[in-house]
Amino acid sequence: MPSVLLVEDDAAIAAPLARALEREDFRVTLVESGVEAIGLARGNIDLVLLDLTLPDIDGLDVCRAIRQTDRRLPVVILTARTDEADVVIGLDAGADDYVTKPFRLAELLARVRVRLRLTEPDSTVAANGVRIDTRAHRAWYNDEQLDLTPKEFGVLEVLVSDAGHVVSRQRLMHDVWDEDYYGSTRTLDMHVSALRKKLHDDPSHPRLITTVRGVGFRFEPC
Repeated sequence: MPSVLLVEDDAAIAAPLARALEREDFRVTLVESGVEAIGLARGNIDLVLLDLTLPDIDGLDVCRAIRQTDRRLPVVILTARTDEADVVIGLDAGADDYVTKPFRLAELLARVRVRLRLTEPDSTVAANGVRIDTRAHRAWYNDEQLDLTPKEFGVLEVLVSDAGHVVSRQRLMHDVWDEDYYGSTRTLDMHVSALRKKLHDDPSHPRLITTVRGVGFRFEPC
């Protein structure tokens, strides 16, 4: 659940906006003080919604202080200042976006989602012709999309993510099945066999998934 720091001293705006963000599955921390916002921004925060008119210090100074310690944290300014010069100053202070009041809630929420998407790490892992999009839950081999069951996908994802290294049977069972799974690892062998067929990988002369006897499996990086 993404965490949003909402810095807004106008209760008529802050309370309904916080509720709207929470309905969209954001975890919201609401503060009225710029000084408090600077301290909290150093914690587990994914995005800052920052009003410029605060009771203690100017929001631009808050933005500059955040940028001194974190150059990647998205900051979206909320303000009634609509002059072009004010927009430029806000962006120059380190803001990623600038929303003027009164704003349309749907547009603001869309801008927040866009900023969060831009900070997400790359969801793709790849090795030896296999490419996996972990968020989309899709995999390809030589640009041909693979038809995988959820467990097959999980096994392949773990192996490709750690390509070149041996992945133990215990780790695969823990990561793909369940940390409390105590059944036979025979089911793992069956899923690896199915993966090899779909990858056209001969188990007697594997190019992709190598069995490391007594330990586990290794996905060959090249």
